[in-house]
Amino acid sequence: MITIEHSLYETLRQIADSWALVAMGLAFLVLVAWPFRPGMREKSNEAANMIFKDENDG
Repeated sequence: MITIEHSLYETLRQIADSWALVAMGLAFLVLVAWPFRPGMREKSNEAANMIFKDENDG
């Protein structure tokens, strides 16, 4: 029986090199696509023009 012992550092590094990279890639894609989901045009336009609205203008 051959046993290969890895240090905790090597194990965590292998996880970070593979699954953490995949998770970060998926998170990036979700965050980039979030503003383009259906129904967001009106909210985006409202947020973009909010700085021009003054409560005293009526």
